[in-house]
Amino acid sequence: MPIKEIVKDSRKYAGQYVATKSFRSRTVVSHGKDPLAVWDDAEKKGVKDPVVFFIPRSDMKLH
Repeated sequence: MPIKEIVKDSRKYAGQYVATKSFRSRTVVSHGKDPLAVWDDAEKKGVKDPVVFFIPRSDMKLH
């Protein structure tokens, strides 16, 4: 089964928080190391309820 990327160019955002317009959107509207700053930036760009999540680096262990 092929792996579907959550966002476009996800490798570019490895180790960062990203914000999208919705759960269905794959386009990143903001990104960075601080999730609150990412949220605020997305809202300043006009996104009413941004979805913020972390993109792990490939060398990170997930439990």
